Amino acid sequence: MHYEAMAQDALRGVVKAALKRAASEGIPGDHHFYITFRTGAPGVSGPPELLSKYPDEMTIVLQHQYWDLTPGDTFFSVLLKFGGQPKKLSVPYAALTRFYDPSVQFLLQFDAPEIDLDEIDEDDASDDEAPAAAAPASGGGDDQPKVVSLDQFRKK
Repeated sequence: MHYEAMAQDALRGVVKAALKRAASEGIPGDHHFYITFRTGAPGVSGPPELLSKYPDEMTIVLQHQYWDLTPGDTFFSVLLKFGGQPKKLSVPYAALTRFYDPSVQFLLQFDAPEIDLDEIDEDDASDDEAPAAAAPASGGGDDQPKVVSLDQFRKK
């Protein structure tokens, strides 16, 4: 049933709701958000020179100086200043790894999906539906993201 994945998606919904509230009403009181995401995840967009500085993860802070916060159904976008220059970032909720509001010590931590590159064969890669890709992790080891083709689990 993949309950863990469903729970992760539901908790990402908490982030989406918080961002929607912040976009419409502003962030109340002392609340502020530290949002950490995988910069190489599919759908993440922003200035290449900025994202290249953070090849694995990046944390942004939404508190006083953010503009054009636009939470959508699958991603949010926001304008932040980096080095005094405004830069727009778009981040899918699926790319989030942490959400933290230090004013109330509220932390959500998300697992990166386990993806196995070895399980994809050449036939799957040439299908019309491309398998989801994950950003390569820096360094080596068994903890690197992997890609799984769901076709192998479907009844034929």
